Amino acid sequence: MNKGLSQMTIKKVSWTLSILTVAILMTACQPKKVENEQTETAASSTQAQEQASQLIGDSEKLQLNLPECDDNNCPEMTIERLNSNQPFIDAYIDAEILKKVQQTLSVSPELPTDQASSTAQAAEVAASQAVVQAKTVKQQLEQQLQPYTQAFLKLDQEIKALSSSHKISVMIKPTILNAKGPLVTVVLNSSSYLGGAHGSSSQQYYNFDLEKKKLVKLNEVLAPNQLAALENQAHEAFKTWVIESKLANDVSEYEQAWKFKLSDNYYLSKQGLILQYGEYEIGPYVVGLPRLTIPYEQLQTILKKQYLPEFASEAVASAASEPSK
Repeated sequence: MNKGLSQMTIKKVSWTLSILTVAILMTACQPKKVENEQTETAASSTQAQEQASQLIGDSEKLQLNLPECDDNNCPEMTIERLNSNQPFIDAYIDAEILKKVQQTLSVSPELPTDQASSTAQAAEVAASQAVVQAKTVKQQLEQQLQPYTQAFLKLDQEIKALSSSHKISVMIKPTILNAKGPLVTVVLNSSSYLGGAHGSSSQQYYNFDLEKKKLVKLNEVLAPNQLAALENQAHEAFKTWVIESKLANDVSEYEQAWKFKLSDNYYLSKQGLILQYGEYEIGPYVVGLPRLTIPYEQLQTILKKQYLPEFASEAVASAASEPSK
């Protein structure tokens, strides 16, 4: 009997030791699991912060409901919008796209003149807004573009009625240039041909401060009282451009027809500050979309240090190391 009790006691002790061993092992593994979870959370938080300080995205094509056409002179209307991780930038660019379409087609939705029509329109607008709220941002923009799409098609019909073989077109597309701070940049390229002597194109830059979530204009990147200094540098770049482009032998004579002015359409490239001009701003149509580049070594006291990109110091160092001519 003692022998049987002894065996039972051994089994109980053995079972108890087994349970204790498992518990100890589980306890030993627990801190590691918690540590791993904390590490993953920290890494995820760091990644989220890095993405928040960048502009990440691409353009997406809008559905404009153009009729099917297999003719060589079919009208072409291609409009894209920006779809990024920064909704406030997407919304700003969407508004600029609408503005550009309106300027290009020179139309606006017709509004009723009498009171009854105004009341009916108000009710219709209220109902449509309720529908719009359920749509995606992309669908909302597509809906807002419908009147302009119809105006574009109407223009095509009028041109065709004149027995003209002209093929009209409109293209608008945003592209991310600078994806990281201190300023991120989006360029909105557009081109159109609406049956005239020649087409038209534009290139508009938008610079944003992601921390402040705002558009930053040219005067905001300048150090205090440095506007005149920038104008002087830009004017010198203008003179060089006129001569190198062989537009004139005498810049003063050229300026009698095309006077220099400072553009507020800018972005900070690897080469320096780019001042972009539109058609007919500082030159005839043949010169297209002129741009002036001011190197960073000429901007060290003109631009605010907080807005100088990382590659600005590299450009200055590279220029300093080059042998003087």
